[in-house]
Amino acid sequence: MTTFPKEELIVVCGGGGFIGGHLIADLRRQGCTRLRAIDRKPQDHWYQRFPDVDNRVLDLQNLAACRQALQGAHVVYNLAADMGGMGFIEHNRALCMLSVLINTHLLMAARETGVARYFYASSACVYNADKQKDPKVTALKEADAYPALPEDGYGWEKLFSERMCRHFREDFGVATRVARYHNVYGPHGTWDGGREKAPAAICRKVIQAKRSGQLELEIWGDGQQTRSFMYIDDCLKGTQLLTASECVEPLNVGSSELVSINQLVDLAEAIAGVKLQRRYNLKAPKGVAGRNSDNTRIKEVFGWEPGTRLRDGLERTYAWIHDQIAINAASR
Repeated sequence: MTTFPKEELIVVCGGGGFIGGHLIADLRRQGCTRLRAIDRKPQDHWYQRFPDVDNRVLDLQNLAACRQALQGAHVVYNLAADMGGMGFIEHNRALCMLSVLINTHLLMAARETGVARYFYASSACVYNADKQKDPKVTALKEADAYPALPEDGYGWEKLFSERMCRHFREDFGVATRVARYHNVYGPHGTWDGGREKAPAAICRKVIQAKRSGQLELEIWGDGQQTRSFMYIDDCLKGTQLLTASECVEPLNVGSSELVSINQLVDLAEAIAGVKLQRRYNLKAPKGVAGRNSDNTRIKEVFGWEPGTRLRDGLERTYAWIHDQIAINAASR
């Protein structure tokens, strides 16, 4: 395991986003003294922002911006992408594909500046769709990305960018590390507006139904589709373990606790202390029938795997979203 000096510059691309904001917060807690956060959004739209961090608004689709972002960098975390939940990625495939410019230009800048380590956040959406047709899915191991048949748009961009990381490592010596995230959730993330993922969307719908007294909830699909969901704290630990390691191949970073969307709703209802009438929208985007993380490899490499129980992480996420809804209501 490699450790990085805390006084060296760490750059978090996508630092105004959900995972990036949490990563900056965690690095600050660890005593890292030189942090730079990069995001395209205006800073008042960042999920978390810290005054002692070098916060910069840059569009990393542009090579010149990437060169500016990585000037003096020792470690780079690339979490930047135009993405969202299933509703967003199914209807914005071209926008998702354009994120390939971010990773490509960041890699070019990383090569020029000689960064010590470059982390790329990939996704379980790279996995072959033919292996995800049954809700009782066999957990996906890293080799299941090939032969390639990833999620259209978003998944293809992630798989291509994985290959770009590999070839920059093999051909140019850029020390790249790649994690395949499985459905990260938690507080300080998107919970409305169309880009939110299932845990946040379900929490929001349950909270709004309870507040309004209209005790019904719309579920996309038949509710039988299955997923695993990884709490943000586990994501941060896995990301940093992998970045500092000598593991050069893409690695699953995800929970292996498989649940159906109906079971996810059950948990949110139990947290809220309410039972809702369910309406199933069979025309809405629902993604693959089943997806779960095979954690054999991450346990071999680190003797660890993401282990936060979904119920525990969802309680924290529900409480945070509940507060956001209450704050918004009070400000009207």
